[in-house]
Amino acid sequence: MFDDLKPHIADLRKRLVISCLTVAAMFFVCFSFYEPILNWMMVPVEAVLPKNSQMVAVEIQETFFTALKVAFFAGFIVSLPVIFWQLWLFLAPGLYDHEKKLVIPFVFFATLMFLSGSAFAYYIVVPVGFEFLINFGSTVVTVLPSIGKYVGFFTKLLIGFGIAFELPVITFFLAKIGLVDDRMLKDFFRYAIILIFVVSALLTPPDVISQLLMAAPLTLLYGVSIYIAKVFNPASKKEDEEE
Repeated sequence: MFDDLKPHIADLRKRLVISCLTVAAMFFVCFSFYEPILNWMMVPVEAVLPKNSQMVAVEIQETFFTALKVAFFAGFIVSLPVIFWQLWLFLAPGLYDHEKKLVIPFVFFATLMFLSGSAFAYYIVVPVGFEFLINFGSTVVTVLPSIGKYVGFFTKLLIGFGIAFELPVITFFLAKIGLVDDRMLKDFFRYAIILIFVVSALLTPPDVISQLLMAAPLTLLYGVSIYIAKVFNPASKKEDEEE
């Protein structure tokens, strides 16, 4: 049994090595101009900072490690097409010949949905969430956000939203190989709502508005996923009649 898994493990290692080397190469490229990227990342929080507040570095090494975080995040984003391409190549041996030809649409839409989720977080969730957090108690204390902690939270939020927005793409793939259908997703809907709100509470700032800003599009995407499953792998009429 283990011998049967060896080729798959070797192929997985190959795909991971290629993906990691791509991210590493893009990391060094992005590190050479991390300052414009950092300035872009700071725009949402600077827009809601009080006039007497500014971003600060609490520790001596904080700016350097922040630059590393920024470069790694940017390198990861730039490498997304290669990462999704390698993921598809790893899964391709288990697909039919006509399904293997979907590599370009898969890479395109997977990258597009990730960037859409990150953009939604950048333009909507981050400004709303940080405005609430920064203004809360600002009349009592002067807010001086740590640049290192902000970048860490920022990247976590954008990556979290990017992954969450992959739901329709994942559903398409699972429906194509017959693992899910629309009836299964409909039956799981009540549990999916609970999971969506739990994930939203974990990934967003601790305020209700930010959590709803993540939960609402995820609920909508789950509905889109049900439709995708219905198109590509609908439940049999017998199952619908029994339901």
